[in-house]
Amino acid sequence: MIKLYGLRMSNYYGLTKALLIEKGIDFEEVKAPPSQEEDYLARSPMGKMPSIEVDGQFLSESIAIFNYLEQLVPGLLPKDSFAAAKAMELVCHLKLDVELVARRCLPELLFNKPVSDETKKEVSRDLVKGMKAVNRLAVCDPYACGSELSIADFYVFFCLGLATRLAEVAGVELMKDSPELVALLQRLSDHPSIAQVTAEAAI
Repeated sequence: MIKLYGLRMSNYYGLTKALLIEKGIDFEEVKAPPSQEEDYLARSPMGKMPSIEVDGQFLSESIAIFNYLEQLVPGLLPKDSFAAAKAMELVCHLKLDVELVARRCLPELLFNKPVSDETKKEVSRDLVKGMKAVNRLAVCDPYACGSELSIADFYVFFCLGLATRLAEVAGVELMKDSPELVALLQRLSDHPSIAQVTAEAAI
């Protein structure tokens, strides 16, 4: 059985948990806050969440974990190779150009440690570019990449949900020009695997 390490408060932990549920893979949750201790770094080289354990071997980073799970139980990448690559392109923009940019405001949102005005200005500028890229790529009819649910939908939900709250710290209304994405987020919130993760995170 796969062991999933991390905390339910982590959006990438939630994403990975939703993928495991979606694919019907048995797993055990192991509570493990991020750490720089050697035993933790053996599981996750940067000390981040989440990581998984498979037969005594460890794997971290959500995209790498998804790649492994997709090979076990295919279904969240289009069969067409170019369409699959386009789904991963959208994932990269969501993760790197929106969520990671907005994450620079995390200290102020979660720990009440003010972020500098300069940082907020940079975050605001870069989020505009990131969201333009996402809006160019996201189809939202009815799913992120078209007619079928894909890995991109899970990143839409778990990246944009957190990024929207973080963007407010920088004075950015992240979704104001993205009504189709807002509607997609609402649809995804009712998707069984995502809804289960959201409900259990609130407990």
